[in-house]
Parts: sequence; structure tokens; C-alpha cells
Amino acid sequence: MPGFRFAETMSGTWTPADAPEARRRFSFTIEAVADSLARHLRQGGRTRIHGTVVADGLADRQPLEGTLTMAPLTRRIIRYEFDFTGDDGQPYRFEGQKDIRLTALRRSFTELPGVIRDAAGAEVGTATTEFDLGADWFQFLTSFRPV
Repeated sequence: MPGFRFAETMSGTWTPADAPEARRRFSFTIEAVADSLARHLRQGGRTRIHGTVVADGLADRQPLEGTLTMAPLTRRIIRYEFDFTGDDGQPYRFEGQKDIRLTALRRSFTELPGVIRDAAGAEVGTATTEFDLGADWFQFLTSFRPV
């Protein structure tokens, strides 16, 4: 069974754990690729992702690799997990999850809270991003392709 691919951009801010008053720009653009729809479904909606991340003061257009778990109907989640190397040469990980709520569908599909961790798992900061429906929906929709 063929798979699919699509691209998505999420933008917002991140707040360093050591400077809670400082909000900085944070965004990422990913391409998600599922080689087989059947395998994607068997793996609980898990898909490989790659792309770039911008976290002002931490990473300036650094490559990212990770997974996207899309299970909005079965588990009511969309989870993003990716690794990247900061401008300081150190490894970091972003973990974010959309918890899908029927009473707030639009917000729960577009807003993504998350955390940035260092290699030891310590919290480096928190992030809040969103998918801009007004500006990005057409590009998102037309990025879907069979694989």
C-alpha cells in the first residue's frame, strides 16, 4: 500500500529555563514521510520527519530528525519528537504534543506546547508554537503527495 508525504511549519516562541522573562522566536519546518500507509497505521500513526529548526539564541536553521505520531482519532494526540544540534555543537531534543479535544478542535489541532531538552534530559526551555491556518493552510494541503 503506497504511503504519503507532507510538509508543515509551526511558529511561535520559546522561553529559556534560565531566563523565564525572555521569550524568543522558535519555529520548525518538517517534511513527514510514511513509505507505506499500512505500516504507518500498524505503527500507531508514527511517521519519520526531517527539516529545520530555528530557536533564537540556540539554533539558527539547524537540521532536525525525528518522528511525528499522528493518532488524533485513536489516542487523540499528535506528537512531535525531534533531535537537532544547537549552534553550540551540543545535541538537543524537542518534545511536543497536541492533545485533541472535541470541545476545542481548532485550537487543539493548531497549538503545540513543547519542551526543549539537552542530551542529559534536562529542560533547556519551553516552547509554544502554532500552525497558522490563515497563512499556511493552502501550502500544507497541497504539500500532501503519495509516495
